[in-house]
Amino acid sequence: MTISQLPATSTSPTTQSPSPSPPLPAAAPEMTISSPTAPPETPLATALEIPNPPSPHFVIFPFMSQGHTIPLLYFSRILSDRGLSVTIITTPANYSAVRAAVKNDSISVVDLPFPEDALGVPPRIEVDDKASAMASFINFVDATEKLQPGFEEIVRGLPPVNCIISDGFLSWTQDSADKLGIPRLVFYGTNIFAPTMCNIMMKFKPHATVGSDNDPFPVPGFPRLKLTVNDFEPPFSEVNPKGPLMDYIVKQQATFVKSHGMVVNSFYELEPEFIDYWNQHFEPKAWCVGPFCVAKPAVPKQMVEKPTWIEWLDKKVIEKKSVVYVSFGTQAEVSVEQLLEVADGLEKSNVGFMWTLKPKQFELIGGAGFEERVKGRGKVVTEWVDQVESICAGVPVLAMPFMAEQHLNARMVVEEIGIGLRLWAREKVARGLVGAEEVAEKVVELMEGCGGRRVKERVMEVKEGAYGAMKEGGSSWVKLDSLIDHVCGNVVPRA
Repeated sequence: MTISQLPATSTSPTTQSPSPSPPLPAAAPEMTISSPTAPPETPLATALEIPNPPSPHFVIFPFMSQGHTIPLLYFSRILSDRGLSVTIITTPANYSAVRAAVKNDSISVVDLPFPEDALGVPPRIEVDDKASAMASFINFVDATEKLQPGFEEIVRGLPPVNCIISDGFLSWTQDSADKLGIPRLVFYGTNIFAPTMCNIMMKFKPHATVGSDNDPFPVPGFPRLKLTVNDFEPPFSEVNPKGPLMDYIVKQQATFVKSHGMVVNSFYELEPEFIDYWNQHFEPKAWCVGPFCVAKPAVPKQMVEKPTWIEWLDKKVIEKKSVVYVSFGTQAEVSVEQLLEVADGLEKSNVGFMWTLKPKQFELIGGAGFEERVKGRGKVVTEWVDQVESICAGVPVLAMPFMAEQHLNARMVVEEIGIGLRLWAREKVARGLVGAEEVAEKVVELMEGCGGRRVKERVMEVKEGAYGAMKEGGSSWVKLDSLIDHVCGNVVPRA
């Protein structure tokens, strides 16, 4: 879960697209010499018009999940703003949402339907946020392999493609890229800290001798770091991992190292020692070219009909009142008991908040009755946000991890970067029930306490660094130049 403080007023920095390259000046015509009595002659040579080389063409294929798709849509805008041609491939169920989110007519969107006989994908369900409740994650990922023939057919029919950027869960696209002779880059959506820690666990097994899953152990290569087994999910938390999930990881890793690198939605200044460690000890190369959220489309100044939650936030701006944003993400499975504890804590905090919940979760916490009790200071909505967007917005985080790499993300946000506070279970361990008292206490601390003031100052520093990295000459700008040069054979139109 992410709990972020939304400021009462904010300004969103804007990025300027590079100015187009000036046209090449025409060469001067050669001089001809003619007799004084002869008529003027046609020049022997004139300047040749040299056409500009075609723009590099990138194909982007996101995984069917909001947290994996949205960052790549932002990245597509960054590539387009650099003068590259971009084609996004998605499934029909996602096409309209992707097309609307891109907000850029120069970016092409192509739909790729699942075959009707694809196992693990119920009819009309082509989004993992929905399918995960009906079939296991691995079954869904395996089912995406049915898309391979259609994917290759689409790519062959496009103008020449310089690079394929596909999600790491779509590992079969590496085979397609090899067949087509096109460089492939991998995208996972995470920072570099989490995969670095997971690889260290698999390679060195620093947890092999701990007495319990809550006992801290030092991390090889980073002796100042202390992690626990409970900071990891299987198979990384296991000393001798086996089974279908481990088999899947091995299969995925085999394609991973064959790629031309991993596109990382982060920037060098945010996690320099972990980026350096990864590129020195693991493969493939990590290209930190983010944060992508700087390319997030601005909200239109005039909207025909504003959503109720925007109207509610507008009112808070007028009242000069900040609110806390609370989100579990789209895929986290949260127990009823935990939902009720968070609801009770937010109610007790007496602090303004906006909480994103699924409709079923909203009913479990009391529905309209809950909203009535927090009327005026609390709002329940549905939306998506991630920690990187919090950084771009200069918003501090209250971290409450549930699944996947969220526990490692919480460690990074709180202990490494210092832009958030942590909600702990009653036993002060990584996993367990977080009580209402802890929720209320930390929400108040974030909004009104010394700890909150400290992380607010720090997150503004990090925000400045994030936008600096994406400006012309910044670390991510330069790294993206290098990435384009790498996959395009050093033939790139310069702005």
